[in-house]
Amino acid sequence: MEVAQILCMNKGGGETSYTQNSSLQQKIISDSMPITEKAVDALISTDATSASPPQSIAIADLGCSSGRNALLLISDTINLLYAKCKRLGYPLPEVSVFLNDLFNNDFNSIFGSLPDFHRRLKDTNGDEVGRCFISGVPGSFYGRLFPKHSLNFVHSSSSLHWLSKVPEGLKGEDKIRMNKGKVYLSRTSPPSVLLAYAAQFRNDFSRFISSRSEEMVSGGRMVLSFMGRKSMDPTAAGTAHQWELLAEALTTLVSQGLVDAKKIESFNAPFYAPCMKEVRMEIEKEGSFDIDRFEEFDVEWDDSAERVNSGLKSPSRGQRVAKTIRAVVETMLESHFRFGGEIMDVLFERYGAIIEDYLSWNTIKSTNLVVSFVKK
Repeated sequence: MEVAQILCMNKGGGETSYTQNSSLQQKIISDSMPITEKAVDALISTDATSASPPQSIAIADLGCSSGRNALLLISDTINLLYAKCKRLGYPLPEVSVFLNDLFNNDFNSIFGSLPDFHRRLKDTNGDEVGRCFISGVPGSFYGRLFPKHSLNFVHSSSSLHWLSKVPEGLKGEDKIRMNKGKVYLSRTSPPSVLLAYAAQFRNDFSRFISSRSEEMVSGGRMVLSFMGRKSMDPTAAGTAHQWELLAEALTTLVSQGLVDAKKIESFNAPFYAPCMKEVRMEIEKEGSFDIDRFEEFDVEWDDSAERVNSGLKSPSRGQRVAKTIRAVVETMLESHFRFGGEIMDVLFERYGAIIEDYLSWNTIKSTNLVVSFVKK
């Protein structure tokens, strides 16, 4: 699977779009904001012996996606920079913003929202704003994207759990699928499958870190937030429920003659949720960054309490979670299974029902890792 060519969030503003189904990702940005704020604050030095205030600051948001979350982090970051400069009596720096995502990302919708973004920036800061230059940078962040020593601040949220490709070695010597009946790691996956996924993560994450090492200035800050797990065991309970339940939904379509069973056997998600130890090992091995903070927190996939409190009428909990996941994985499923829209609807209606049943006796929580770095 050529992930860089097919992975993108559902475009537009329709019922199954990422724009309408990304409150979970927005919550993750909000929950990790205290760490982000401290990293941004550190970009403007208060050391009296340091060089003069920076005239320009370059910010990169890697995996920016599109929709209402695309400029959320950038807006907050610039407001924080302006606020600190004003407190210290510094002139406002020019800010260069680079929005990165894969080639099929809906960059046009982001560019179309820029006039509103600039108006909000002025409203928030009372028209006291510096020059702000925003551009899109399509491409995989598992490689170089920017010139050497050009970035002051790098941020990525809800992106680094996606691998650059499906791990190699998921077939045995006789070409039998080794992860049969599953679309991700599970307790029935053979050890070789677990090792293949872990190796792909190490390879990808090390390339990500080494690429950013070349691109960032000394003293630059980076904050990464992505799905992970608490246990060293990648098959521990609760670490992959969304994929387990999706495999179950796909299997029901086989019995209805809508999906070929071999298609399920040949699908493996290009996804990996690492634990803290795995992440720390790769960072320390590469050696270019000091870890400033490393935290983990749980995020509930079902935000029904917020919906009820707001008085909004909404679908069932299961259908809401299914829509959240559909907005993210639909393009991959379309590419592999060659579904039409009607079958995709049937799949996610069934998926929502399975999730609803699961939620009747459990909660769906994901562990989110947040890491703040300083470039040596």
